Amino acid sequence: MGFDAYLTLGIVFLIFIALVKNVSSPEILFLGATAFLALLGIISPSEAFGGFSNPGMLTVATLFVVAAGLRETGVLDYVGHYVLGSAKSEKGVLSRLAGVVLPMSAFLNNTPIVAMFVPVVLDWSRRHRVSPSKLLIPVSFLAILGGTCTLIGTSTNLIVNGLAIESGLPEMHLFEIAKVGIPYAFVGFLYLYFIGTRFLPDRKELMEQLGESRREYLIEMLVQPGCRLAGKTVKEGGLHDLPGLFLIEIDRAGTVIGPVRADDLIQENDRIVFTGVVGDIVDLERIPGLVPVADPSYEVSASQQRERSLCEVVVSERCPFIGTAIKAANFRETYGAAVVAVHRGGSRVKTRIGDLKLRPGDTLLLQVRPNFIRAFRNDPSFYLVSNVEEWRSIRRDRAGIALVLFLTLIALMSSNVVPILVACTLVAVLFVATGCISPGDARRSVNRQVLITIASSFGLAEALQKTGAATAIAELLVQSTEAWGPIATLAVIYFLGAMVTELITNNAAAVLLFPFCMETARLLNVSPQPFVVALMLAASASFMTPIGYQTNMMVYGPGGYQLKDFLRIGGPLTICLWIVAVVLVPVFWPF
Repeated sequence: MGFDAYLTLGIVFLIFIALVKNVSSPEILFLGATAFLALLGIISPSEAFGGFSNPGMLTVATLFVVAAGLRETGVLDYVGHYVLGSAKSEKGVLSRLAGVVLPMSAFLNNTPIVAMFVPVVLDWSRRHRVSPSKLLIPVSFLAILGGTCTLIGTSTNLIVNGLAIESGLPEMHLFEIAKVGIPYAFVGFLYLYFIGTRFLPDRKELMEQLGESRREYLIEMLVQPGCRLAGKTVKEGGLHDLPGLFLIEIDRAGTVIGPVRADDLIQENDRIVFTGVVGDIVDLERIPGLVPVADPSYEVSASQQRERSLCEVVVSERCPFIGTAIKAANFRETYGAAVVAVHRGGSRVKTRIGDLKLRPGDTLLLQVRPNFIRAFRNDPSFYLVSNVEEWRSIRRDRAGIALVLFLTLIALMSSNVVPILVACTLVAVLFVATGCISPGDARRSVNRQVLITIASSFGLAEALQKTGAATAIAELLVQSTEAWGPIATLAVIYFLGAMVTELITNNAAAVLLFPFCMETARLLNVSPQPFVVALMLAASASFMTPIGYQTNMMVYGPGGYQLKDFLRIGGPLTICLWIVAVVLVPVFWPF
């Protein structure tokens, strides 16, 4: 390898480190690295940014609009709320979820599907006194597994197929990958049903306190001068033994009183810290002179409060305020919102809420303006956005049209009458033209961060190929597995893909490893198709960490999970699917 090859590998390594340490968002890192390689002349500008015109990437963009249109018309909500039916047990719910989530995620983006089922599962769990931590990881995993069943099930499949076409391989049809994807997903479901449920934690999660409460947050209230609680004991003020609230401590001018007793006196300017559910937090706010103090932009004025509502969000790693203290983050300027309360799954917040530095997975209770959900439900800063009253406007009169358009899309892609990109674009435009989704919501539904990450990673892949770095690593891979044949090489490539996708986005992992697949096949003088299919499966096999795939992060907070939960259930699942892929892929795509 020459200097350019080592430099390219060094840049790729630095990106991995930066992503693990959350130095910046993925799209900024990949775009910056690609531009830097173009600046050095290692790749040309057209090679650096050619990914922005890749058909697979553009198809992903149009499918965001289709999924959003189905959500806006209530089609997804209808399926979600009726799928659990009369299920009475955890395994009954798991079976029903598999029967719906697997086929749905085979044709739709996984993110809206998981976003739809999280509140459905939480509601069922509350009513049946079952911890949602027994169900939410399976929801995410089923969505991932379903995405491996068709070409459009996940953006990774589309991206890899686009790369394969550019490399001279034949285009895959819609159900071609189903030959291995369906048994692959079925084995994954059997593992979850018979084995995985034993590894799932049974704990009270972040968003629900089952049987006795609903959502539990940490909230800090200030006793203003004139508040009716001032001068009364905790018991006299009605703050002792509240059914949905627990008074943790009283902070009086820096002196902490805790545990709090019933006869402790409340004074003006005391900061009172509670853990509580949403409904009781709302009741606290109704006490004149008792106001949340986590965020300075919280609206205290009664007249202004009538124009506000409460909303819950799960913070993503793309939120611009990650690592910033809540009181320093300007939520009012950026989102027109103020932080009321916070919950961090799996750990007790020991600092003042205002001084708490935000992390991915934190769930916030926000005071927002009426249009907050419509404006930010697809914002990459948040994984999950839901109104406390669980209300939003639905275009139900367009549900029939949306369903017909979606079925038309499936028919067009199945018949290969028109290219997949043309079919998806046409149907996405019709969703807007028929009023199934507004132009503004359609624009907001397109996750630009995901698309930029995908497009930018093409430039890095081109640099790995052009500098000979991919060839050198492929030669090393072939030499180390030559004694066992191409199946051993296939097993190593799948393993690498499954490990890399736990650290970076699945699309970026697929694009970066694709050149190694092609070079390995060339050196072995065999068909590259089995390596390409194995990469499709491996790049989506993110089961061992919450950061590897966005649906894992979506359930991480609501389920009150910890990293070890994903390792415990996802590790054996990854091994099972590794074996399935290595056995089945060569059967349907011979070397």
